[in-house]
Amino acid sequence: MTAVLRVSRTALRGNLASLRARVAPAELMLVVKDDAYGHGLANVIPTALAAGITWIGAFDLPTALRVRALAGDEVRVFAWMVAGDESLRAALDAGIDLGVGDPALLDEVVRLAAARGVTARVHLKIDTGLHRNGIRPEQWPDAVARTAAAQTTGALSLEGVWSHLAEASDDEDDAARALFEQALATVREAGLPRPRAHLAASAAASLRPEFRYDMVRIGAFSYGIRPAGGPGEDDLGIAPVGALEAEVVEVRDSTAVLGIGALDGLPSRLGGRVRALSPAGMVALDHVDDLTTSVAAWPGASVGQTVRLYGTGALSATDLAEAIDTIGEEIAVRLSPLIERRAEDDVRTR
Repeated sequence: MTAVLRVSRTALRGNLASLRARVAPAELMLVVKDDAYGHGLANVIPTALAAGITWIGAFDLPTALRVRALAGDEVRVFAWMVAGDESLRAALDAGIDLGVGDPALLDEVVRLAAARGVTARVHLKIDTGLHRNGIRPEQWPDAVARTAAAQTTGALSLEGVWSHLAEASDDEDDAARALFEQALATVREAGLPRPRAHLAASAAASLRPEFRYDMVRIGAFSYGIRPAGGPGEDDLGIAPVGALEAEVVEVRDSTAVLGIGALDGLPSRLGGRVRALSPAGMVALDHVDDLTTSVAAWPGASVGQTVRLYGTGALSATDLAEAIDTIGEEIAVRLSPLIERRAEDDVRTR
């Protein structure tokens, strides 16, 4: 394998510092789904801990357990796709905070926690219109009442109330926030201690202060992945953390062939639409097939030289994404796990 994703600890630290300053006093939960957006949990978690991050959003249980193994008990780990008795038992034993968006799942968590003699840390999710699971507003008062009853027995501790935003328009997000406020009011009326409120992800957290509440869940922006069609990295105070590079494996008349192709994550539609960074400057990315990627050759191109396909000094993952009408996250997470992720103190233009 001639390709590598260089992961800059310096850029990650800088992004986290910039984002935390922007969203303060809300706390930043670093989201690490899809193996830290393709950058590698083992590369990201130690740097995040050293930067003072105390909450990690893991999405699913296998990721949550990997985070717990890497971080120990230094952080709170939040997972919101956990179901089934075996998975719930593992989550409870590992002290994972559980996002619960279904009344039946709430009952299961309470039952298993009581049986194991532990207190489940639960974040109730209200459906604010996105319909990405979440307890329906008409079911919310009953779910809160059952939560209050379980808290009195010690089987449950309500640690948070949360939801997702569609981020399709300000009007839709404002309507979602109104539902969220109603859900928080129901919790207060039930006499429960005030839980953490977290509604916003990267975009809303960065751009709309009223959506920040107590905590924000930030994934893509932490890795320097800006939104397609949105503000630039400089406007957001972030920089790309990952830089994808591949070596030249063959030089033909007018092209330099790289040992990375669509099977390793680059969409074939990128051919002819973007540029890459060669030792002689930016060159056209000509073609992407299953096994190789070809770029326009430069004077002196030779086998073993390195081309940067995205990252510092080259186009960003979102630049590539915009060329094919998708989002930067897709470019980052589709890279083959066979490609080495290499953490470095800094990743400079080579």
